[in-house]
Amino acid sequence: MPKTISEKILREHLVDGKLEKGSEIGIKIDQTLTQDATGTIAYLQFESIGIDRVRNELAVSYVDHNTLQDDFKNPDDHRFLRSIAERYGIYFSPPGNGICHQLHLERFAVPGKTLLGSDSHTPTAGGIGMLAIGAGGLDVACAMAGEPFYLKMPEIVEVNLSGNLMNFVSAKDVILEILRTMTVSGGVGKILEYSGDGIANLDVPGRATITNMGTETGATTSIFPSDEITKNFMTMQNRLRDWKNLNHLALARRFKFSAENLNADAHAYYDEKLAINLSEIEPLIALPHSPDNVKKVRDVQGISVEQVVIGSCTNSSLRDLKTVAQLLKDRKVSKDVDLIIAPGSRSVVEALIESKEYSYLSKAGARIIENVCGPCIGMGYAPPSEGVSVRTINRNFPGRSGTKDANVHISSPETAVACAISGKISDPRDVFAQKILKCLKMPKLFPVINNFISPIPIENAKNTVIIRGPNIKPLPKFESQIGRMKGEILIKVSDNISTDHIMPAGAKILPLRSNIPEISRYVFSAIDAQFYQRATEKKGGFIVGGENYGQGSSREHAAIAPRYLGVKAVIVKSFARIHTANLINFGILPLMFENKNDYDRIEMGDILEISAGIEELKSNNVLMRNLSKNFEIGLKHNLSGKDIEIIASGGKLNFIAKKLKG
Repeated sequence: MPKTISEKILREHLVDGKLEKGSEIGIKIDQTLTQDATGTIAYLQFESIGIDRVRNELAVSYVDHNTLQDDFKNPDDHRFLRSIAERYGIYFSPPGNGICHQLHLERFAVPGKTLLGSDSHTPTAGGIGMLAIGAGGLDVACAMAGEPFYLKMPEIVEVNLSGNLMNFVSAKDVILEILRTMTVSGGVGKILEYSGDGIANLDVPGRATITNMGTETGATTSIFPSDEITKNFMTMQNRLRDWKNLNHLALARRFKFSAENLNADAHAYYDEKLAINLSEIEPLIALPHSPDNVKKVRDVQGISVEQVVIGSCTNSSLRDLKTVAQLLKDRKVSKDVDLIIAPGSRSVVEALIESKEYSYLSKAGARIIENVCGPCIGMGYAPPSEGVSVRTINRNFPGRSGTKDANVHISSPETAVACAISGKISDPRDVFAQKILKCLKMPKLFPVINNFISPIPIENAKNTVIIRGPNIKPLPKFESQIGRMKGEILIKVSDNISTDHIMPAGAKILPLRSNIPEISRYVFSAIDAQFYQRATEKKGGFIVGGENYGQGSSREHAAIAPRYLGVKAVIVKSFARIHTANLINFGILPLMFENKNDYDRIEMGDILEISAGIEELKSNNVLMRNLSKNFEIGLKHNLSGKDIEIIASGGKLNFIAKKLKG
């Protein structure tokens, strides 16, 4: 049978289950990555498993989120992460070195291999032909311990690209067009696999932008072929040896395709197909407050802009910033606009300095900040009150920027620069001469800066002292909650609730990630300031939600903190993938209405009784009785047998501990 790229990689890494749509599979994970906002708790979890060294091929710990050091919390976490890396055999990238996904693409990503990261935008590495999946920190901790990663076999969608992009239209506009078509829930349970002649017109940074924001469709991951363009990128990074990796050779022997090119077979079967003509795409922009609220820039131009941010893991590559530099050359940012630029890595900065393009950014009036996530996650550089901020980021959920009433728009770097210069939302084709971007020249060799990434120590690792600041608290221990559960509906929320709504980020809250009791005070604080007090007084209860509950970031604190507050089950119309896994990992039942109209029959404050013992879960026959209104309805779930075992154990850590004890 002809195979897709995804099927080839999954089959090579399959350790449990069958590659049948919807069935549970376990795959070997070659590489893992963490970032500091999720990494501190992930490494506490890894420690608790009780092994001496990481057991996968490569593990990297990046510090790129919590880099503001306005008190002891973040720098203490950084010391903890460095010492953990030294103790357990993990590469460590310190604050200021770069954004995890940009750095991983440059230094470590390998076509044909698997990557699991405790960040939802881990699929960025799919731009290089890697099967890269975002997950909660506990799943990554288990992968570092050598455990398979389990997921339901996704459907595979072919996204066929034809044509060529017009001037001032770039990869960001491509993924915005896909989001406009698919919406923020259209990719749930799917892999987006790219094909077609149009691929030849996209470089690796452009492909990585598309796979990065494929996450916003809810997709499990996105992937491009590995080809001559991939080879050129890896040659520029001085990593040609990784393009010709041994995994390719193993794949080649099994599936009979070129060892140096990772492509789908002719006539491979896809569950769905989507055709995109690159030649027809115009500059696009996502309006507040969702990445799929996409319009043509020309249809909304003229709105005054107070702030422009260029960077994030989506658009901080050398290709992106060279484009920005050329557009800013001999120009000035509007006096009414604050332009902030965050490069993706030290190597990007060095390349811009070598080409003298760094000065174009500076002379134009841009604020060039540290090589970090920063503004994307509300870690500084917030917009003014009710301000319009045009950003090259991937999410514009309410309050994520750090300003609750800000109006954040998502655009390409080209559109963002046009807005910065004109002081209003503007189509770049109306602001710049068509010949400007012809000046763009990429270097033959990338200035590789590896000396800040700490190598893995070989000797005396067991003697490493792990440094724990006072904000790093022990992990809470959870017991099983299944059976007959009774409690109150603590909150009822609508569709497309993100993990930003459940567990906000920002400069105030992110530093509490390794202190579960303290961070739990902020659960749902963005939409219900009384939730913590109510959950504490009621000693837990239930959460009710609409469609696509838990979209967005992989942050497992959106599950750990509610569990700490006593939440027993979350009952919704439908879930986002990663959040479902996180709820399971911490022993919260993810339940869905059999009849979605029943959502309208229950209200916050209702007292519920749910029969959810082992037998009810195995037979998928869960009943909910509303004691306040005296009626009964059916609930369902998508739990596998293993998921039920994990929940019955009180969570995945308990499950793994039992397994290791034999």
